[in-house]
Amino acid sequence: MMILTCGAATFAQNEDEKRSGEMKTLFSNGNSLGGYGAITIRYAEIDRRAAFIFGARGGVVMGHMFSLGVAGSGFFNDVQYNSTTGTHISLAGGYGGFYFEPIVMPQWPVHISFPTLIGAGGVGVMTGQDNNWNDRFKSQASDAFMVIEPGIELELSITRFFRFCLGGYYRYTTNIEIEDPEFDVDRDILRGFSGGVTFKFGRF
Repeated sequence: MMILTCGAATFAQNEDEKRSGEMKTLFSNGNSLGGYGAITIRYAEIDRRAAFIFGARGGVVMGHMFSLGVAGSGFFNDVQYNSTTGTHISLAGGYGGFYFEPIVMPQWPVHISFPTLIGAGGVGVMTGQDNNWNDRFKSQASDAFMVIEPGIELELSITRFFRFCLGGYYRYTTNIEIEDPEFDVDRDILRGFSGGVTFKFGRF
């Protein structure tokens, strides 16, 4: 009986040693695979005027510590009025692409993550006449761009399936080439910081 007990203990120890020396992967035992969807509301300044960015993203969460997926955002800034021509002018557009997101200490109720988006988008000069602006608001000129947008988010784990985030981001785009007779568009007009809140729902 003692021999059988010693043998079982030795076998269990050997199995533990094998597991401890085993190479870990994202999908090995002890790591999880989840996913989430999120909506984002941000404030920024575009062309020295207040702008709002509304976005959504979704992807998979691997091992609680890394997320990968797709994201997209739309934006517009405050309307500028040209009293000489009687024209309302605003910048509006959108962008999207793939994102990756390292998550630091996800087991803590308050932790941080570093989402980064890489993609492309478009922006247009939107104009409307003074007498009927709502019906005649249309794109006057537009251009496409590439974008990289890294960020940092402070995440609060409210429940197992909901996280609330406060974030800051920097949007870097390629040069914007728009020639409009009524509106001077700088090449770096979309580059800049933004900040806002994100609501995440899923299995983390």
